[in-house]
Amino acid sequence: MPKVRLVTDSTAHFEDPDFPRKHNVAIVPLAIHFGKDSFRDGVNITTESFYNLVETTGILPTAASPTPEQFTAVYEEIARTGDSIVSIHLSSKLGRAWRNASAASEPLLGRCNIQVIDSLSTSLGLGWLVEAAVRAAEAGETADEIVRIVRGLTHRLYIVFFVETAAFLANNKRFGKAQAALSPMLGIKPFLSIEDGDIVPMEKVRSRQQAVEKLIEFVSEFSHVEHLAILQSSPVANDDSRQLLNQLAINFPGRKFPVVAYGPSLATYIGPGGMGVIVFEGEPDGD
Repeated sequence: MPKVRLVTDSTAHFEDPDFPRKHNVAIVPLAIHFGKDSFRDGVNITTESFYNLVETTGILPTAASPTPEQFTAVYEEIARTGDSIVSIHLSSKLGRAWRNASAASEPLLGRCNIQVIDSLSTSLGLGWLVEAAVRAAEAGETADEIVRIVRGLTHRLYIVFFVETAAFLANNKRFGKAQAALSPMLGIKPFLSIEDGDIVPMEKVRSRQQAVEKLIEFVSEFSHVEHLAILQSSPVANDDSRQLLNQLAINFPGRKFPVVAYGPSLATYIGPGGMGVIVFEGEPDGD
């Protein structure tokens, strides 16, 4: 068993959903709030049940990061049998997970070496960083070396996406409410990216087809890709994702790329019907 244990939060997604269990990764769930009702992300709410609640309640949900006390409970449990933890979390600009994890680590200083990393990412981006950290831990690397490796990879992650409605972004104060109300009337779909860990508007597009074409333009800029996935509100490929997959087959012949449903935490920002691409850029010529 590796000497260093990995901890992350439920915004992390993995192409293999069993990866955390197989590799003993501790996942601390966010809370998803629908009005007065609260759910634990990945525990008692799934992507499918999330959208059912959106449709049946009409409530715009919010996500709350795990508390310092929740992180402390996880760290203390691990510290009983180990002395090193690397804890990798949702971008600090999208939630308080990194801050709360950092606060929780302080009382254990001297008893357990806990290093907390701001991934500047989310979803599969965070998941890929956790996987890289696990591989390093299983190879016997120290916590300090794992931190160095992960921080060296964060700049190779790129995420762009568009949303069907800006209401969810506005509810999270990532988009003006007046703009969100006008967007559907004007037929505008916001096209965004995650840059330096924050959601940044790139441009506005007039149709879903135009938005998909922008995604195709984006993926066509990469000549070296280590990982790439299409994110959408359903894990089943639709006409839009098939169009994108067809282009990927031309750009990267012989390779297969997954279509993954973004989870409840990210869905509180994107809402139903959104679509995006996440890329982990490869090193040129395998160097």
